[in-house]
Amino acid sequence: MTPAAEFDFIIVGAGSAGCLLANRLSANPDHRVLLIEAGGNDNWFWIKVPVGYLYTIANPRTDWCFTTEPDPGLAGRSIHYARGRVIGGCSSINAMIHMRGQASDYELWAQATGDQRWLWGGSDGPGETLSIYRQLEDYFGGADEWHGAGGEISVQRPRVRWKILDAWQAAAAELGISPIDEFNRGDNAGSAYFHVNQRRGRRWSMADAFLHPVAHRPNLTVWTHTHAVKLLMDDQVHDVHRRGAWTSAQHRATGVRLLKDGQMIDVRAHREVILSAGAIGSPHLMQASGLGPAALLTQHQVPVAVDLPGVGENLQDHLQLRTVYRIQGARTVNTLYRNWITRAGMGIQYLLMRSGPMTMPPSTLGAFAKSDPASASADLEWHVQPLSLKKFGEPLHRFGAITPSVCNLRPTSRGHVRLASADPFIHPKIDCNYLSTDSDREIAVRGLRMTRQVMAASALARYHPEEVLPGPAVVSDDDLQAAASELGTTIFHPVGTCAMGAFDTHGLPRSRATVLDTDCRVYQVAGLRVVDASAMPTITSGNTNAPVMLIAERAARAILS
Repeated sequence: MTPAAEFDFIIVGAGSAGCLLANRLSANPDHRVLLIEAGGNDNWFWIKVPVGYLYTIANPRTDWCFTTEPDPGLAGRSIHYARGRVIGGCSSINAMIHMRGQASDYELWAQATGDQRWLWGGSDGPGETLSIYRQLEDYFGGADEWHGAGGEISVQRPRVRWKILDAWQAAAAELGISPIDEFNRGDNAGSAYFHVNQRRGRRWSMADAFLHPVAHRPNLTVWTHTHAVKLLMDDQVHDVHRRGAWTSAQHRATGVRLLKDGQMIDVRAHREVILSAGAIGSPHLMQASGLGPAALLTQHQVPVAVDLPGVGENLQDHLQLRTVYRIQGARTVNTLYRNWITRAGMGIQYLLMRSGPMTMPPSTLGAFAKSDPASASADLEWHVQPLSLKKFGEPLHRFGAITPSVCNLRPTSRGHVRLASADPFIHPKIDCNYLSTDSDREIAVRGLRMTRQVMAASALARYHPEEVLPGPAVVSDDDLQAAASELGTTIFHPVGTCAMGAFDTHGLPRSRATVLDTDCRVYQVAGLRVVDASAMPTITSGNTNAPVMLIAERAARAILS
């Protein structure tokens, strides 16, 4: 064990939230900030090229390469569960889609935490969510009622359009899913091309936005290839403001034990330790450190520091049902890529103009609708891709095709992340429990039926769509439920495993599932916060990177205040 190093703040995980926190906390030159990352630097060519997600996902250079436990809801399958393991975290390998969610999502957060500041806000009512989003972003259209300019997060239009996707949008309109300008105004009902986190045709990760511009600060230290092994704690609570979840704290986080350059090193935090290791990594490190469900920790012979039943529970994710339709008479990525001349043209177009298919996110066109007219807001989303393949990392199909993927935005199924061993280097068990409720199974069937209705609309007739998956022979509800199990896969949006919740006047959580208060402080452990997607009490409507930035900005302000 090497001698301990000392800092004021230690941030575990240089993903989206960690990069913002490092930026905000090191802005005060009196704060000594350490940011640690288990992966390496983000200077690889394929991280910056938008289509490079094909090479970064399922690559141990940039991905933790988790796998889930065999899932009855997926016909017993185990699936790849990508999580960023590189500077920038998931924002260095994700779909780059900028999606805030809907106002109704933040009503649920306000109810769960008792904090009205989570409400959408704007001219429609109280809350500061819209205001923070506007402050964070640099929107291509400039500042207006909905958007901000001059912030760190670059939001741009996509640099490629597809005739077949325009036709899909027109077909959706025949079913009442009308074209709209964008998805970030609080009510996403309709269809539009996704806005993306890019700048001049290159991926704009949260490391580009928040970390690299301040990396020169002498009070900011960044360690890569450094693995957090254990949280260090003291049972003597001192020099910590006892508020919120820390009111009755009996322990204080004092630092982190790390594996760095082949040696164990203890680093001390005079003020706070902040976990930003993601919805899988943060609860796993807490459990390995004795913070979690007592029965689970005892089972793996981990001494129990604090019995926190909610750590690792409440896992939520969007299950995408990837249907495939063969089409004729329009170009797709499949048809372009199978010819070396058109592949070369795509590369030249990107190098010279920073446009074309190489700037494309995994999904280009989106649509939101209600599975039931009685729903308060849209609860189905489609990601429509001008390509098809069996799964990421495998070759494209050798025929022209599109992939309209539909997902339930508000699943009621809940999974968990749990220790597989006391050894912190062994990946945890990830049980998603997809399609484990009647509601989720029914909405899956509705989503597949609505997808078929869009594909049968007259606007697409000239392209002669032919259903490949699940196939026209799949007709009954039971068969469609089985197809959902066989086709379903993650859309990479795990959240909720260290959920925020409400506390009473005595500082006690109102629910045993609560791990954090509204400022992301861990119950009973002073000086420890969790600031990442695991803090979400409920999943948002759509991609989750932007809501993570909202949480991180709110937490940074709370820390600095």
